Amino acid sequence: MDSISVSKTDLTRYKPKWQERFAFFEQNGGPRDPRFRQAFKALSLGKRMLINMNWIAFFFGPIYLFVLGLWKKNLALLGISLAVGIVLGFYEGFTGHDLPRAVDTGVNCGLAALWASVTNYAYYLKELKGQQGWNPFEK
Repeated sequence: MDSISVSKTDLTRYKPKWQERFAFFEQNGGPRDPRFRQAFKALSLGKRMLINMNWIAFFFGPIYLFVLGLWKKNLALLGISLAVGIVLGFYEGFTGHDLPRAVDTGVNCGLAALWASVTNYAYYLKELKGQQGWNPFEK
């Protein structure tokens, strides 16, 4: 898709936390950009969490991404989640042992963290850049 130019005044239609996230991404690029890494390290822990994590997505990931209109990325993340579940199911089936509860909880928290860490930049790409592809990890 073509890049959409959005002035800073257009950001006022978003909540302040989204304005701050979008401004950070505009100024420093995406998570794979060296400028992002350097600026991210300079932030306080609270600001890092604001920029990098989305707690609503952590707890309600598949629903929240659909609400934000990120259905392609959401379906890709659901596919990843399904693939992980199938692999773990095969492991349990072939070995005859159930995974320990801690491993199951860890995998679920890891998948939730995946949704939480992808959401902010994906929403920025959709809203300000007009990019809405299938790859949840795109630059």
